[in-house]
Amino acid sequence: MTARHPFHDIAVVGVGMTQQARSLEMNSLTASVQAARSALADAGIDKTEVDGICARWPGPGGTVFQPGSADWAGLLGIPVRWIGDTYPQGVPAVLDAAAAIATGQCHTVLITGGQAGVMNAEAGRVASYTRPANEFVEPFGSFTTAQFALVAQRYLHTYPQAREAMAHVAATIRNTGAGNPNAVMAGRGPYTAEDVLAAPKVVDPFTRLEVCLANEGAAALVVTSMERARDLPSTPVRILGGGSEWMRQQYVDPPRYDDVWMIGADASRRAYATAGLSPHDLDFVQLYDVNSAEVLRQYEALGFCKQGDGGAFALDTGIGIDGGLPTCTDGGVMSFSHIGWGAPTLKIIEAVRQIRGVSGNRQVEGARTGLVAGAGSGAQYYNVLVLGAEN
Repeated sequence: MTARHPFHDIAVVGVGMTQQARSLEMNSLTASVQAARSALADAGIDKTEVDGICARWPGPGGTVFQPGSADWAGLLGIPVRWIGDTYPQGVPAVLDAAAAIATGQCHTVLITGGQAGVMNAEAGRVASYTRPANEFVEPFGSFTTAQFALVAQRYLHTYPQAREAMAHVAATIRNTGAGNPNAVMAGRGPYTAEDVLAAPKVVDPFTRLEVCLANEGAAALVVTSMERARDLPSTPVRILGGGSEWMRQQYVDPPRYDDVWMIGADASRRAYATAGLSPHDLDFVQLYDVNSAEVLRQYEALGFCKQGDGGAFALDTGIGIDGGLPTCTDGGVMSFSHIGWGAPTLKIIEAVRQIRGVSGNRQVEGARTGLVAGAGSGAQYYNVLVLGAEN
């Protein structure tokens, strides 16, 4: 008999976010605090019950040694038993928090982060996180989308038939977001594949409608044990499995197609094994839709189809809310929101809401299990989280 995995006794019990907008009249710290308060309220617990923090410090007044999660203990006025500074957002944060709780290092972890008060100051420039000050990036005017484009160009050289499918994927995700009143791009659409292909080019092969947003907002989660969760008013969403792969530091050396196209295959296999599921058991996926090619890549790496068949899979299966594999059901980072460090956490919030059955007109009927993913080929790392209903 296979032993029960410790992650299965850990759950996300609180989710919260600020408004997601092109710009907000607050700074990143205020936005992150606001999101944290919302998540704690959703969980039904007080900040004094938190004994673990996983949250990049946005300053000012904290350490210059980032990420600086310990600074949050001082701000919140609470002592903590554990901090998670490895990658304090999204899937890695949840997996680190689950491991800490499962091994008794703490019992309740707050994850929060985002950005605000910076986009107006950066008008006419790229968002800072899209052009890190690395040796072969910033000085040459490169940016993150160009790193992903290097890989996408190589893919299209081998599988040119995927080009139209990429456009269909982008149109579908953007149309899903158009129907989400909380999305930054609410009401923008509907789009067709032809609209996507005709949009202005950003970097070959991507047009403006095939790449993600850069906007403001914050997001937060509360993670605790299932034992504690059953005493809370919120509906817990259980952690079923997860995994990560790290090829090398992001946006330092250019990605090579042969190295990174299938990154995530090993992480997802481990996540499925822990969850006791296959890819085809999932009711939805919240992929990192940083661009249209990356979505196809993830279908292949996550085991839904063979390499080169991502486009055909998306078209044949259907990836809208009523399709065979609903994808990015809030509109993703293409249409809902991309808030820098907080963006990976938004993916988990949408998954939790789908499993709770509270996503309104975007609700996937009967959703009980879903996958959340972060980063990808251009970033040269990938992480996967499988979530499920309590029973």
